[in-house]
Amino acid sequence: MEKQLVQEFHVTYFDADCGRARAEVFDTLAEAERFASRHCAGEDSWAVVDAVAIEQLRTAA
Repeated sequence: MEKQLVQEFHVTYFDADCGRARAEVFDTLAEAERFASRHCAGEDSWAVVDAVAIEQLRTAA
């Protein structure tokens, strides 16, 4: 088994419909930024994009 670092993007945002902070995970920065910008339309809206490095185990075939 081989460990490999991969990057994923976590978007934390305020969901005005339920009044809570929520989070989504994306594979690419472009997807994460598009999602975040859609949730920043109102005066009280906010979204944060974080790049997170995670270890992924890879098994030899």
